[in-house]
Amino acid sequence: MDIGIVLYEGFDEIDAIGPFEVFENAIGAGADATVTLYTLDDREMVTASHGLRVGVDGVLPAADAPDRPDLLVVPGGGWAAKRPDASAWAEAQKGDIPNAVAAYHDAGVTIAAVCTGGMLLATAGVTDGRRAVTHGSAIEELEATDAEVVYQRVVDDGDVLTAGGVTSGIDLALHIVEREFGASIADSVATTMEYERRTEPYHGN
Repeated sequence: MDIGIVLYEGFDEIDAIGPFEVFENAIGAGADATVTLYTLDDREMVTASHGLRVGVDGVLPAADAPDRPDLLVVPGGGWAAKRPDASAWAEAQKGDIPNAVAAYHDAGVTIAAVCTGGMLLATAGVTDGRRAVTHGSAIEELEATDAEVVYQRVVDDGDVLTAGGVTSGIDLALHIVEREFGASIADSVATTMEYERRTEPYHGN
């Protein structure tokens, strides 16, 4: 499985780096996967919401490209408070990431979102008629969309997976590892990271 994490200016560090570390540890434990950090434009670095500068691997392939990832992970970061110019909210207004997410989903790629990354999925229309969750600070806005909001830390609705706030992305990634590669690898990763999984995911189908 090829996993892509799409980054943008102002993404929350843990939303992306937490799942990245889970996936890399899963690969080390035997999962047949790759994980790549993408942006929509050609650049070397992205600055996250708390100032961490992160190197990226390349530009996200087109949805119909043969080298597109099998799973696209969308982090959140900055939505309900001051709504800075570099944030998930700003990306929703620009529309480029929602458009890319919609194209990927239409092409049959599984989409996962952490925190207010779920609002980028909602902006894309991906959560319409689907069970989903987002960070608590944006939950009322998600309720105002056509999503069926589930008050659970991780929600698995088949090809659309969402998680609540920030650290729930680690639980989401561990769930994906267990779903795709088995419980033994997921348990091995959790042990390596000394992370206690907090909840059983909600399954929508």
